[in-house]
Amino acid sequence: MKTATTIEEQIQLLHSRGMEFPNEEKAKEILLDIGYYRLGFYWFPYERTYPAKNNRNHKFKDNTSFENVVTLYYFDHDLRSIIAPYLYRIEVNFRTFLTYTVSNRYKNNPTWFADPRIVSSDFVAYLPNCYKTICKNEAIKHHHSKYINDIYAPAWKTLEYMTFGDILYLYSSLKDQTLKEAIALHYNIRNVDVFENYMGTLRVIRNLCAHGHNIYDLKLQKRIRKGPIAELKGSRLHDLAGGLLVLTYILNSISMNRVQDLRYKLNLLVSQPQISNIEDVIKDLKDFIKESK
Repeated sequence: MKTATTIEEQIQLLHSRGMEFPNEEKAKEILLDIGYYRLGFYWFPYERTYPAKNNRNHKFKDNTSFENVVTLYYFDHDLRSIIAPYLYRIEVNFRTFLTYTVSNRYKNNPTWFADPRIVSSDFVAYLPNCYKTICKNEAIKHHHSKYINDIYAPAWKTLEYMTFGDILYLYSSLKDQTLKEAIALHYNIRNVDVFENYMGTLRVIRNLCAHGHNIYDLKLQKRIRKGPIAELKGSRLHDLAGGLLVLTYILNSISMNRVQDLRYKLNLLVSQPQISNIEDVIKDLKDFIKESK
């Protein structure tokens, strides 16, 4: 088993593999701040064996600079910070529209999400465990202290505290296909399977952003399905450019102004002077953003 190393040992190891350090003192500060392991996701593209993940020798290409690795790290950080609020906007909008639409379809059944006539038996079986976490919220505790005989709080309360994944699971569990189609159509998508795929893609990206994972080199395990987005083809069925196409498509059905805001901010990000230092790593993504403005 590998053992812990000091900052000095980390720099020595990277240097032995071919990385250049214009300012070692600053590098020590950054390694102590960000961490060797986390930064590894950003020097990976500079390895000679990239993109191979097996049988790596960890040797760096000529002229690999630690400063460029850090620039790539902060680019990725800023990229997540830019798109995260728009992903959240979609999440909240979908949660709200789902709650509103289904609750008004079943006006006399405020806990329709627990009714096996309305949702799948699998979701009903999953719900009690899910609700244990929901019950920890003060608003839900207050509801049950006031309505002591209720097993669940009404949908407009309960769904507010479900995760994005739970909300997507609930949507896919609806038994009324026409209801699912009506919700998907609200976002200008006619095919329910495509809609679920698009929203699932956004959920993956949202979770990566929320947990600070790298997204600049995103490779989706589940490809984006072809649908109303004509530009979705080739590598875009798996990469961040494809994810951004899905994001802007769904967001456009909510607010065209927010789409323009997002594109402006992304263009501003890739137009920063220091981005030219990492052009070889993010060129495809940069070109895509520039073309989409």
